[in-house]
Amino acid sequence: MCEKTTNVPALFGKMVFGEQQMQQRLPAAAYQKWQQCLAQGTPLDRTTAGEIANAMKDWAIEKGATHYTHWFQPMTGVTAEKHDSFITRDGKDAVVMELSAKELSKGEADASSFPSGGLRATFEARGYTAWDPTSYAFVKDETLYIPTIFCSYSGQTLDKKTPLLRSMRVLDRECIRILRLFGNTEAQHVTPQVGPEQEYFLIDEKVYRQREDLKLCGRTLFGARPSKGQELDDHYYGAIKPRVAAFMRELDQELWKLGVLAKTEHNEVAPAQHEIAPIYSDANSACDKNQLTMELLKKVAARHGLVCLLHEKPFAGVNGSGKHDNWSLATDTGENLLKPGSTPSQNAQFLLFLAAFIKGVDEYQEMLRCCVSYPGNDHRLGGNEAPPAIVSIYLGDELNAVVQSIIDGTLMLGAFSATLTVGQSTPFITGVETASALWFFGITLLVSLFSHRFSPRIVTAMNRVCGAVVVLYGVKLLIDFAMAVL
Repeated sequence: MCEKTTNVPALFGKMVFGEQQMQQRLPAAAYQKWQQCLAQGTPLDRTTAGEIANAMKDWAIEKGATHYTHWFQPMTGVTAEKHDSFITRDGKDAVVMELSAKELSKGEADASSFPSGGLRATFEARGYTAWDPTSYAFVKDETLYIPTIFCSYSGQTLDKKTPLLRSMRVLDRECIRILRLFGNTEAQHVTPQVGPEQEYFLIDEKVYRQREDLKLCGRTLFGARPSKGQELDDHYYGAIKPRVAAFMRELDQELWKLGVLAKTEHNEVAPAQHEIAPIYSDANSACDKNQLTMELLKKVAARHGLVCLLHEKPFAGVNGSGKHDNWSLATDTGENLLKPGSTPSQNAQFLLFLAAFIKGVDEYQEMLRCCVSYPGNDHRLGGNEAPPAIVSIYLGDELNAVVQSIIDGTLMLGAFSATLTVGQSTPFITGVETASALWFFGITLLVSLFSHRFSPRIVTAMNRVCGAVVVLYGVKLLIDFAMAVL
């Protein structure tokens, strides 16, 4: 049951073998090599891996662990684990508790039954797990969980973590190249930051047991619509009921023990629907922690006589559950590369990253769609939801105006208050005046050459149309200016 404590800093990460534990328990040389492995991607030598394994084992045993498992994410949509005890023979009748460098860094699993996307034959049982040192190990249910990647004997990817780590490495390299072009020599790494918002439904276990469709499919397949849907929208951000609040309190404490930065919780739009959201962290550990969050949602709910439904659309006619992914790019110096600043129109670095993001979504939207869409997800389409069938970008009014000004070949002086330098003002004014002169002289010349071919009535009509266009455009500019000022 939940731990009765209000000392959150002391509770947080209690069951995680994180950086603080490593610094306290590892020799200085081993700790430095581990940090070098994280910063530069260099492999750990066998001696250092052995020292980390021994320290990790001793710490886990102190936390009550008797087993360890390589914890990975195959292409099944859930996590997988194979538990081994620390027990090793020490003579005929005695045993010792041991975790070697090889056991930490590499494990073997029967991969014949895991989906592989056609990459390998199902009769080949050889599957291997490799320790991911960028995601901390933790103790849960008297077992040391070691986050790992999962691959075949020939190196074929059999999991979802490996592609993520590879994409993060490529993103890091290309972003650093761009930063160097802008003269940034301090930043050494760029990491995608993620904060997934997990939505879910809570229903009474007794009611759940009466519905075979919920038990078998995770959603309703038959029955009448609810007497009240979400027409009044009185549930969203409403007062949390005592039973749900007790569940949320215990959930928070269990997550904090495992180093999950659970921050926000509230009622969602649909009746019995709720949401939990963490603080940003790097994409790799955020994905691992979201897997833990979904697991603990179900376990903690069961202790309170509740059932947690994580299906995208468990009930017809009401809001489905999404997982909004708050995403950003951050340097190791603390700079958010997608932060527009006070004058985004003049922030060339931000505009370049923004343009690259838009171009990436536009060119690879089919791939993005494949990453998030499957039958259950598509079934979720409806009101108040984010449909994965539609891949689009909304920048907001201000950023859209900046981008549109670039497309139109015009200059936006941010918030109508920015000024040009002395070196910029002369060419800017000269260019504007030259362009205006060429435009109006060109129009005048064309009218003079062809005016004799039109009757006075047509010329009058054309003048009136042109005048109306000029007036309407002037009104639009005045409205835009007033809106910007207000």
